[in-house]
Amino acid sequence: MKQKLTAEAIGSFFLFATVVGSGIMAEKLAGGNVAVALLANTLATGAMLFVLITMLGPVSGAHFNPAVTLVMRLRGEITTVAAWAYVAAQLSGGILGVWAAHVMFGLPVLELSTKARTGIGQWAGEAIATFGLILTILGTVKHRHVWVPPSVAFYIVAAYWFTSSTSFANPAITIARSLSDSFAGIAPTDVPGFIVAQLAGAVVAVGLASHLFPDE
Repeated sequence: MKQKLTAEAIGSFFLFATVVGSGIMAEKLAGGNVAVALLANTLATGAMLFVLITMLGPVSGAHFNPAVTLVMRLRGEITTVAAWAYVAAQLSGGILGVWAAHVMFGLPVLELSTKARTGIGQWAGEAIATFGLILTILGTVKHRHVWVPPSVAFYIVAAYWFTSSTSFANPAITIARSLSDSFAGIAPTDVPGFIVAQLAGAVVAVGLASHLFPDE
């Protein structure tokens, strides 16, 4: 369990640092072109996801996401105690990753985002993004296990662009991003709406997956 929790913390650290750090770098270099900044942010996140899942998947399952951990608990693949420990590791490692990004780019370590992300369109985007992510994970694990790293990475790259919310799809990273007043930020008051939508999308995906990918 110590190895698993360490893997979840380290993975979340690098993933969250990548999301925020590449967002800061992209905004600096894009010259005000939001599309170019988002593209750079997308590619960096997808690449890091591929690396982290490949490297740490055999250790902890490479959740890096409380929604994924919830799904694994609902499926009986981990215990309740382990699930809470995973979430704690994801949050602590991820927040440290955000702070590390701030240090690297000379920003205040402690800050709150002022970027508004709210409304039905944004919540629908998060529900759909998380639904698709969970379905991708469960389906690929069932039929093409070795393809999990590229499948998840490619899904997130696509979801950055086809969802209105740019696909946070992760309660822990939603909380962590509220602590960064940068390109990737989200205002703290908008966090609850995103998390509710994410968890709803995850639960619906579990139900559909049991129908699409039944145990033999």
